[in-house]
Amino acid sequence: MKNALPMHLSPRCTATSKRTKERCRAPAVTGWRVCRFHGARGGGPKGTRNGMYRHGLYTNDASDEHRLLQELLRQSRQALAIDALAARRRQ
Repeated sequence: MKNALPMHLSPRCTATSKRTKERCRAPAVTGWRVCRFHGARGGGPKGTRNGMYRHGLYTNDASDEHRLLQELLRQSRQALAIDALAARRRQ
């Protein structure tokens, strides 16, 4: 091919096929790492601007709170395991 078009020179989509495990060969949308078929510019608006907004279960604040709670539980389990190990050694 003598004259390469901008489409031919553009970066390729980074999505991979579940079936063949090969990468998508479509050109990526400008500013995105994937093509239009694999989610570039997709999805609805965030929060209350989305018509399907019902509750705050998956908001950023709720996610941060969940993450902190999980870290607290992880630390508590580690502390209890260390205490139990120390108690067994004392016996």
